[in-house]
Order: sequence, then structure tokens, then C-alpha cells
Amino acid sequence: MLSMFNPLIKMVLTGCRGLEWLPILVARFSLGLFFAVSGYNKLFVAAKHEHLIQLMAKIGMPFPDFMALFLGSTEFFGGLFLMIGLLSTFCSIALTIAMIVAIVTVEIHEIIPKGIGFLEWMSWFLYLPQVMYVILFGWLMTTGPGRFSVDHYLAKRLGVGED
Repeated sequence: MLSMFNPLIKMVLTGCRGLEWLPILVARFSLGLFFAVSGYNKLFVAAKHEHLIQLMAKIGMPFPDFMALFLGSTEFFGGLFLMIGLLSTFCSIALTIAMIVAIVTVEIHEIIPKGIGFLEWMSWFLYLPQVMYVILFGWLMTTGPGRFSVDHYLAKRLGVGED
């Protein structure tokens, strides 16, 4: 009797590898869309671009005009490439670096209250969206972009794919 539940028990305890492509695709595409839109706004919406330059200058970033252009381009093109799964690991690394810089230079100083205990500080820190982006990018770097990606297609064509 218990043996008829083995497939269900296995899925509950070990996951469903046959469907792992779906959350990889959803995560990669939604992160890519988010960063493409964010980068677009930083590059092509004058008020947002100017605000970013002012923020870069305020936090003491060298060459704020260039850095605003660089960040916007990294987000825009990195996001577009993630959406289609092209150079996904490289884009994940670049966007992870951007998020770590944002966390260290802005978020910790501007968002997290001063003078709080360690556990409360960790609660605030882990609530930052940039922290979740870093975690998701790390996951994408280790799983790969999934089978529905340009990278997967190129890997197969070059003979370096897993299947």
C-alpha cells in the first residue's frame, strides 16, 4: 500500500527535477525584466538619470556621470541578456557586484536604522531586496540559465552541454 505513494513521497522529499527548468526560467526572466526596466529608466528617463548622478555624487562615487551611465547600462543590457539567457553567468556576476555596491554604499547607511541590536540589524539587512537579488543570482550562477536559454543552445551546439 505504501509503495503506491513512493513517487509522491520522493517528490516531497527530493523535489521534482523534471520541472526545475520552470523556476529557473521564471527567476531568470523576471530578474532580467526588472533590471532591464530599471536600467532603461536610469539611462533614458532624464529625471531618474539626473537623480542617480546626484546620488552617486552624494555617496562619494568617483566620476558620478560615468558611473550612472555604467550602472544603467549594466542593468539594462544585463537584464535584456538575462531575459533571453545570453551570457547569463557573466550578467549575474555583473549585477551581483552592482547589488553589493548598492548595499554597501547606500542601503546599509540609508535604510537600516542606527544603534539597533545584531538580530534586528540582520532582520533589516535580509529584508533588503538587493540581498535577495544576490541570492537569486548566486542560484542562477550555480544552476545555469536553464534549458530555455540562448546559453543552453550555444552549449549544445559547441558540445559542452550536459545533454
